[in-house]
Amino acid sequence: MRDAEILVGYDGSTDASVALDWALAEAERSGQPVRLAYVFEWLTVASWVGPGVAPGVWPDDTARRQVDDLVRKAAADATAAHPGLTITGEVYDGPPALVLQERSADAGLLVLGSRGHGGFGGLLTGSTAVAVAAHAHCPVVVVRDGTAGGPDAPVAVGVDGSEPSLVALGFAAERAAQRRVSLRVLHAWTPGPDGAAGKPDEQAAVEEALEPWRRTYPELDMTLDLVAGSPAGTLIESSRSAQLVVVGSRGRGGLAGMLLGSVSQQVIQHAGCPVAVVRER
Repeated sequence: MRDAEILVGYDGSTDASVALDWALAEAERSGQPVRLAYVFEWLTVASWVGPGVAPGVWPDDTARRQVDDLVRKAAADATAAHPGLTITGEVYDGPPALVLQERSADAGLLVLGSRGHGGFGGLLTGSTAVAVAAHAHCPVVVVRDGTAGGPDAPVAVGVDGSEPSLVALGFAAERAAQRRVSLRVLHAWTPGPDGAAGKPDEQAAVEEALEPWRRTYPELDMTLDLVAGSPAGTLIESSRSAQLVVVGSRGRGGLAGMLLGSVSQQVIQHAGCPVAVVRER
């Protein structure tokens, strides 16, 4: 759904603004429309609803109008800075994670800041990011303020042979080709008691998975690194020098009933650059 809109979880916080900037840069490359989504949960308005917005008492129509103004101004400012893009803003009512999951069904990409105020408070340290990444109908990108990796840094992706990781590989290859940067494909293996690598056919299997993307993007510099260590640790370390790390929602070791694997969760929590969690629609 490359023509579908980029949905940005926006609450006016610094990290939400960083996520919006990332989404706008992505839209400049893809031409996709951008929609700012403020999820207004009435139970939170007694604490914090937005910068410059006075706390209210539930239910507070004044706070709701202030939030509408906040989102409308953010969309207008973004449009002024990016006149070639279609940018809209909308306020939704309900639990943030649930609303974003529902709205993601019509989106091509969902972008979130690492932390926020109001409905997005506790993101990454609580359950909101995990819930959204696990249940969203489109890829989810979590952007952290002050992350490393400039415009020439590579895109990194973890591949373990599972179907979700192969879907993630396609997403990563497309983004790397679009950005004209290299793609670093990482496959982590655990040394045996004698220090030897895992199955000797693992590298061949991953190389075979890369072939369709080498043919699709012949100009793309694609490297495969087999790394001894844990998958999560390998991806987190790679994030220090990447502009984007891409992971599948769960890997080969995940249980069938799990919607988000432990590796994906750890990378979301600790990566030094934006993280894309990709799962099949």
